[in-house]
Amino acid sequence: MNVNPHVALFATCITDTMKPSVPIATVRLLERLGCRVSYPERQTCCGQIMTNTGYWDEAVPTVRNYVRSFGDYDYIVAPSGSCVGSVREQHPMLARHAGDAGLERDATAAAARTYELSEFIVDVLGVTDVGAYFPHRVTYHPTCHSVRITKVGDRPLRLLRDVRGIDLIDLPKAEECCGFGGTFSVKNPDVSIAMASDKARHVRTTGAEYLVAGDHACLMNIGGVLHRGRSGVRTIHLAEILAATEEDAR
Repeated sequence: MNVNPHVALFATCITDTMKPSVPIATVRLLERLGCRVSYPERQTCCGQIMTNTGYWDEAVPTVRNYVRSFGDYDYIVAPSGSCVGSVREQHPMLARHAGDAGLERDATAAAARTYELSEFIVDVLGVTDVGAYFPHRVTYHPTCHSVRITKVGDRPLRLLRDVRGIDLIDLPKAEECCGFGGTFSVKNPDVSIAMASDKARHVRTTGAEYLVAGDHACLMNIGGVLHRGRSGVRTIHLAEILAATEEDAR
């Protein structure tokens, strides 16, 4: 690993728009771990929604913009397994679809330097104890794209287990989808609500104060059900827990 690696924050659309505290926590955490963090202001969407709904031609400009925005950094880090999965799996595919060999080369290179937050901390920085303190009962939801596409494995759990003060409880049927799935929740709202309701029910059985995940879109979906049911369970992104310290708790 480079000493003081230069990291570009890929904030992602949903966190930047709906929960800016997540990218802020990501920057705070990475800087505490010795990284130099920049925010390329020309960054936009990863294009996943367009790609998943078949608008490949319309998604190609997002690949070009991603390459231009993040081409000069040692690493690109995002607090979203879903968006990282899109960059890795879909960007080279979209470049091939466009018949642009140069773009495919650049997109493949950028994808290789793009990391989900937990895998960057564990695999690149080589740490699991990030100095976090979070004295609460927590349960973890492994989001579908982070597990099945980005393949973060148990890295988020390894980081959570080393948080001081945390009471980490296993989530029943954790592997089941929450029902968000990008446009799935729009096209199939009744099914999505049923899936999110099942997930929320399992969360409530843990007695957790907080539900944590690495993708804010999933937290919004489950959190909406938890809130409407007055469960008292709050949602929190992994970055926010890992960025928390004893000083914050005072």
